[in-house]
Amino acid sequence: MKLDDLKPNEGATHRKKRVGRGNAAGQGKTAGRGTKGQKSRAGWGGKLYHQGGNLPFYRRLPFKRGEGFRNPNQVEYNEFNLDDLVRCFEANEEVTPETMIERNMLGRKKDPVVILGQGEIEIPLKVKVHRVSKSAKAKIEAAGGSIELLD
Repeated sequence: MKLDDLKPNEGATHRKKRVGRGNAAGQGKTAGRGTKGQKSRAGWGGKLYHQGGNLPFYRRLPFKRGEGFRNPNQVEYNEFNLDDLVRCFEANEEVTPETMIERNMLGRKKDPVVILGQGEIEIPLKVKVHRVSKSAKAKIEAAGGSIELLD
């Protein structure tokens, strides 16, 4: 069997119905569209959500709130817990967005970094990030580390 031998099964294909080609063809004159009216005209399709004069469904509903609204001024942070820092940094190392990028820790490199207080830390670290939670700050300073906030 070769590619040029392939053909569809008997009865699997049908000739296209050529409408509007005269009455002898069986679909002449109105071409199966009936007479007059919006649906009989060329280019009919109606607008999306059109409901024939009724107030459209999407205008009857109250405005979508919450999930659909996205504040364009909202700042999204790269969030890290103390557990993550202990896992990726040695004692007395500097924790900055640049060192995090080198270790492939940041998902979104443009977003600022925040350190959160989940987990324990026993090693001193020099942390230079954009934001630190109160509990994380207390734990880092208790371990002998320092914190500097970036702008």
